[in-house]
Amino acid sequence: RRRRRRRRRRRRRRRRRERMGSTDHISSNGNSESYFKAPEIKFTKLFINGEFVDAVSGKTFETIDPRNGEVIARVAEGDKEDIDLAVNAARQAFDHGPWPRMSGYERGRVMMKLADLIEENVEELAALDSMDAGKLYGPGKQFDIPGGAHCLRYYAGAADKIHGQTLKMSRAMQGYTLREPIGVVGHIIPWNFPTTMFCMKVAPALAAGCTMVVKPAEQTPLSALFYAHLSTRA
Repeated sequence: RRRRRRRRRRRRRRRRRERMGSTDHISSNGNSESYFKAPEIKFTKLFINGEFVDAVSGKTFETIDPRNGEVIARVAEGDKEDIDLAVNAARQAFDHGPWPRMSGYERGRVMMKLADLIEENVEELAALDSMDAGKLYGPGKQFDIPGGAHCLRYYAGAADKIHGQTLKMSRAMQGYTLREPIGVVGHIIPWNFPTTMFCMKVAPALAAGCTMVVKPAEQTPLSALFYAHLSTRA
């Protein structure tokens, strides 16, 4: 009878692991278990002007795994000087770079490529958000990360449908409206939905032709830095 109970418990544990979306089983500290492979932390610097750079001060801070309290990595700690550099770089990109001057169709193609790259890296991104934010890996892999890609695709499809209006005025005159990108947009990303909120904030601004400065929560910076890397490949 005890053997049957043990077999049933093993079957239940196996089914739980399968529902979590991965059969890879690692133990973080002997007490808490995570059903994914911990990824290598590749990006910990600030992303400014298309490059990963150290903070001007050289300072870093620890990002903590909330599942076990362990340090995941040390991340560059930006301050006022770094913000000024990021805003100036985004302004230069807006005033002189190609993104605002692309057609909506061209911007949409780049955004579609970024969505493809997100889906190609879904397991690593879900693992980063699980480690950094304490989110469940299975729902992240099934919903959060694919949902971010879907959000990018939605606004990519809208990028070439941003139109103005032509209005008949009095006498022989006509009036028209023209929708143009407004400039540099700032995004503050909360910690509880790092991927979902990143894509929901960034996608419409990209579709409109704006450049941006993104400030992820200090508790969950890792996936945002990975998205910055993917943007260089899109």
